[in-house]
Amino acid sequence: MKGRAGFTLIELLITITIMAILLGIAVINLSSNQTSARDEKRKSDAATIAQQLENYYNTGSNPSSTYSPGEYPPTDYMNTEAGAKAALRDMDPKALRGPNVSVSSPISLVVATTNTTQTPTISTYIYQPLAADGSLCQHAIQECRKFILYYMLEATSGVQQIVSKNQ
Repeated sequence: MKGRAGFTLIELLITITIMAILLGIAVINLSSNQTSARDEKRKSDAATIAQQLENYYNTGSNPSSTYSPGEYPPTDYMNTEAGAKAALRDMDPKALRGPNVSVSSPISLVVATTNTTQTPTISTYIYQPLAADGSLCQHAIQECRKFILYYMLEATSGVQQIVSKNQ
């Protein structure tokens, strides 16, 4: 009787199958972890933006203009990158762009166009300043007394919101 000089075809197929299954599990876990990391960045960015809006409300000033304390910036002030950076002056500008949004792209923070519930995408944050009566606060002559910041989580496709502390 001869001794065995290698692996049988069955042994090789079983080994390759097991390795394919393990590789598949690893890829799925990696994808899930990346999605979770992007969602955490969205949550962090939204919280940072909301905190800077609260700072704006409390101080009432920015480098280019002075508002009274107790107001949030209107949409016409926040609808450009320069305006958003001026209002949120102490914030890291990277927080104005969502995960996987390049620095050469427009900022992810967009302003609301209505006072209804907003639906952002996974690469946008929607800022909705509201007057005391609940109408959209579009101009500096209006007093913006509250805000809602909307963002979407990638893992659940659920829209999240942060409401201003001052109502």
